[in-house]
Amino acid sequence: MMDHDTLIKILARVDHSMDQRQFAAQLVFDNPSLVSQLLEIGSGNHRRKSAKACWVIEFAARQDLSFIHKEIQQFLDSLPHIQGESSIRPMAKICELLILEHYSRKSLDREYRLNKYQLEQIATVCFDWLIGPHKVAPKAFSMTCLYHLGKSFDWIHPELYMVLEQNYASESAAYKARARHIFDQLRK
Repeated sequence: MMDHDTLIKILARVDHSMDQRQFAAQLVFDNPSLVSQLLEIGSGNHRRKSAKACWVIEFAARQDLSFIHKEIQQFLDSLPHIQGESSIRPMAKICELLILEHYSRKSLDREYRLNKYQLEQIATVCFDWLIGPHKVAPKAFSMTCLYHLGKSFDWIHPELYMVLEQNYASESAAYKARARHIFDQLRK
């Protein structure tokens, strides 16, 4: 098991380069116990360290979500505490990956399934990100999550439609593009 100080030193070297993020993600695959530490750092107050921890978790999750499933409750419990756009964006992306996996046809064969409470936790945080003063990426990921979650919770689609409609005029072109796509899906 890697100690906290060593992990902090590794995170200090992580940047946007593919090599550094892949190196750190490989550490997660080699040492699954790091996920818990990364989630703690990710939900901490130090924005630079938090962001880098979240980047690493996302980069690893894009390759293999199974390590997130093993720490799913800690992951979900950390979401409301995530601060800063550089941390929120990767966590919102992971939520989108989890939801897309959950609602895929293949998910019935998977070992890990999200339960109702966990789905509700994602819905709550996604609505918070969607209506909060956040950049477009977490809002777009949240729209996708909420659209799919509306398949399980009747109240979500009307609320999602209302929020998108209210905010449509004042949001960016990227937000509007995703919102149009969601509107189309909701009308089917």
